[in-house]
Amino acid sequence: MELSVLGSGQALSVSDAVFGREFNRDLVHQVVVAFRNAGRAGTKAQLSRAEVSGTTKKFKKQKGGGARHGDYRAPIFVGGGVTFAAKPRSFEQKVNKKMYRAAISVILSELNRQSRLTVVDAIDVSEPKTKALIAKLDELNAGRPLIVTESGSENLYLAARNIPYVQIRDVQGLDPAVLVGAERVVMTADAVKKVEEWLA
Repeated sequence: MELSVLGSGQALSVSDAVFGREFNRDLVHQVVVAFRNAGRAGTKAQLSRAEVSGTTKKFKKQKGGGARHGDYRAPIFVGGGVTFAAKPRSFEQKVNKKMYRAAISVILSELNRQSRLTVVDAIDVSEPKTKALIAKLDELNAGRPLIVTESGSENLYLAARNIPYVQIRDVQGLDPAVLVGAERVVMTADAVKKVEEWLA
């Protein structure tokens, strides 16, 4: 298949296996959830009834005082233990390389089908000015894009860091979560070729 390169009037020949793949909702969901879970610390910890410090002395008689209670460490009391106390754990889910790469291909293919993937010959700014990058994005009619370059210049990163709705990634920094969350993806022709080599 071919992707048209905006502004050059030329077409870029790409693999159907990377940019023309059938959408697989379950695969994308599994990989995105696993990717996000891998970033979770899993360090939340609470004290159970057995772990709370304090006396275990029964604080009142068994009968004649209303509800029966043993000690003040019960979960219904302020300062008592938590009923089902959270403990540190790993949220990691196993996703092999084949699934991960397939999910990236599926997302890129769907972006292409929905006309949310724009390929440009190159995108850069001569100086690290936010105004210059905004003007360039207006020319491309890119909206709120994720810009993917083969290896982005420092000027481009500096120009984009003040714009909350623009993200800059190189091919190595591409991940399924950022692709799924992007309103529009702008990729340079060199980045497309590098992505194709990676996923083919």
